[in-house]
Amino acid sequence: METKNAQSPVVKGPGTDADIAALKKVIEDTETAYNTNDAELMTKYFAAEASVVNAVGKRIVGREALLAANQQGLASFLKDQYVRYDVIEINFVRPDVALVHKQARATTSAGRLIDEDPAMLALYVLEKENDRWWIVVRQNTLVPS
Repeated sequence: METKNAQSPVVKGPGTDADIAALKKVIEDTETAYNTNDAELMTKYFAAEASVVNAVGKRIVGREALLAANQQGLASFLKDQYVRYDVIEINFVRPDVALVHKQARATTSAGRLIDEDPAMLALYVLEKENDRWWIVVRQNTLVPS
């Protein structure tokens, strides 16, 4: 296969306003779930076969395993933690596949920022099926301070 003179394809396409709003809602609900210790809401948008790499590099596969991990984390070390998520980019690879980048900052329980710079970046891969967006992959990466 000859690749010496191949040009990279442009895969970033426009999304509809409704799709952009729906994708932002996924992130907003995830923030709400984190801040209210709601494991069900935190897991709501994950596909049955979803794959997640958490902030410490542990891979979790499957919605049920992810729900169990969310329940455990939100009942223990994340219980009194608060966060603000900001969507920084949405890229539609196809009309039914989107990449969403978010950044996370720690906050107080009242929502005041603790971190000036993002403490974590996350990449979501979502697929639209039956007019609903599902998370199929999420990768969290801690940002060194």
